[in-house]
Amino acid sequence: MSDARYVVGIDLGTTHTVLSYVDTEEDDASRIHVLPVPQTTTPGQIEERDNLPSFLYLAAGPEFPPGALDLPWAKSRNYTVGELARAQGAAVPSRLVSSAKSWLCHTGVDRSAPILPWQAPAEVPHISPLDASARYLEHLRDVWNETMAAQDPFASLEGQKVYLTVPASFDAVARELTLAAAQRAGLTSVTLLEEPQAAFYAWLAHQGDVWRKQLTVGDVVLVCDIGGGTSDFSLIAVTEVGGELALERIAVGDHILLGGDNMDLALAFTVAERLRQQGHDVDPWQTRALWYACRVAKEQILADPELEQAPVTVLGRGSQVVGGTLRTELTRLDIQKVLLAGFFPGCQASDRPSEQRRVGLKEIGLPYASDAAITRHLARFLGGHIDGSDAATFVRPTAILFNGGVMKADELRGRVAEVINDWLTTVDAPALKELLSQSLDLAVARGAAYYGLVRQGMGIRIRGGVARSYYIGIESALPAVPGMPAPLKALCVVPFGMEEGTATDIPGREFGMLVGEPVEFRFLSSTVRKEDRPGTVLDRWNEGEIEELAPVQTAMEDEHDAPGTAVPVTLHSHVTEVGTLDLELHARDGRRWKLQYNVRDAE
Repeated sequence: MSDARYVVGIDLGTTHTVLSYVDTEEDDASRIHVLPVPQTTTPGQIEERDNLPSFLYLAAGPEFPPGALDLPWAKSRNYTVGELARAQGAAVPSRLVSSAKSWLCHTGVDRSAPILPWQAPAEVPHISPLDASARYLEHLRDVWNETMAAQDPFASLEGQKVYLTVPASFDAVARELTLAAAQRAGLTSVTLLEEPQAAFYAWLAHQGDVWRKQLTVGDVVLVCDIGGGTSDFSLIAVTEVGGELALERIAVGDHILLGGDNMDLALAFTVAERLRQQGHDVDPWQTRALWYACRVAKEQILADPELEQAPVTVLGRGSQVVGGTLRTELTRLDIQKVLLAGFFPGCQASDRPSEQRRVGLKEIGLPYASDAAITRHLARFLGGHIDGSDAATFVRPTAILFNGGVMKADELRGRVAEVINDWLTTVDAPALKELLSQSLDLAVARGAAYYGLVRQGMGIRIRGGVARSYYIGIESALPAVPGMPAPLKALCVVPFGMEEGTATDIPGREFGMLVGEPVEFRFLSSTVRKEDRPGTVLDRWNEGEIEELAPVQTAMEDEHDAPGTAVPVTLHSHVTEVGTLDLELHARDGRRWKLQYNVRDAE
């Protein structure tokens, strides 16, 4: 793979998927291109776009004329991805698969099972989040092979080195699922990269050597990445190594399922209430259709400063479809009231997201954040990553780099900067300087391609390693107490910042590992406990410091000891090149077992 001609970066986004690449045989071997993506835009019509909307529409048999969904490389399909899928799904939401990326990291469902479209009628075909993600990547693969590799079979996408981005907050399981989707699309040489880092790499690529004039030692850059499905925060510090400026990723935020999807739904509720006041009964099906229609109207308004309103149309129910069509509009004032006040309210640096009282029973669905105020989540992020070396109550960023489709709107970027600058003013810190992105829609894919060049020694690398500390649960050796499970301790096996591709021994002592029978290995992680070293054992921790991840259920096979025997083992951890965790367990006599933290349901 080292002789591959192209370096490819792919942003597999919640709402858009983008492919960028570098041709190493060009005179300017660092020039980053964006692959135009042909896709069906209306039935029977194929057009190129810079991105592929991450939507999959599962068509009914007679819904489209024969050949209407055909592509040059695929005939007689009963589904479509991209622009037509998004448009058709606005009218028939029960057949639309969306937010597959958000479902891909949802631990409460089987992400390999055909569960999407969520809660669709039984007669509608269903697909898994894993397969939906794979189909977006397959579309890019087919486009690439039809164009870039048409005359050169050695240039197929399957033969290139691909850098695929994921949210910084994705845990090991979500990362492995992303890799599994890439493998289903035939992409076998894939390296994962965190999206906020990719956005920063894109800024570096665009700036060239000029970046050293914009940042100095001591600067802390906040990468604020708010996309369709998630809000992702990272901090990158500017340091000095050997007299040269260096970059280090020093913090990442928790996984916050809060983004453009939530905002579009909030706008849909606003419009639905207006329709009800006008005497129209809006049912759940139509509210879902409004969700997608409001997304289109919102994007139109935010893209045109002169546009004060955009039409919103939803088909009626029943036999009089045309006559029952509901028509209204979304206004700029709606956006200001709902988005600015609801998602980006002014707050104090000491504020934190509110926790709603939990209901005993709830519908199973995406685990959206209970507090929609992104500014309060940002306050918690900055307040949770102080190093304790001074009296500061929150990290004081000196610069900000925006990313994500939501942040394309001037009003929203301005509100975030305004809120943070208010916090900085209270502590007499200088105002933020904004680092301008070349394209918020394309930056992550561009940055991923640039990172591929960095891996080949061309460009500056952001140091950082894994974004979490990882722990394995150890059952306490205490006398049994009726009705009480044994207390769980957390053993640090991977410290924050451990570099991908490195390994470490867990010092200190042996642990008893049960062999020959089904057991559960419990994994935990933390984005705030950065000082824990391999071998650190915690018997208690503060609320919010550590979260438990999905456990690994397996049986450690052994031919020497009887089932249920506790074999003394030492632990050795390895962080792979894609940022996932392999844990080796070594017995005194040389026997070894390997525990890989990946998908529980093996393919």
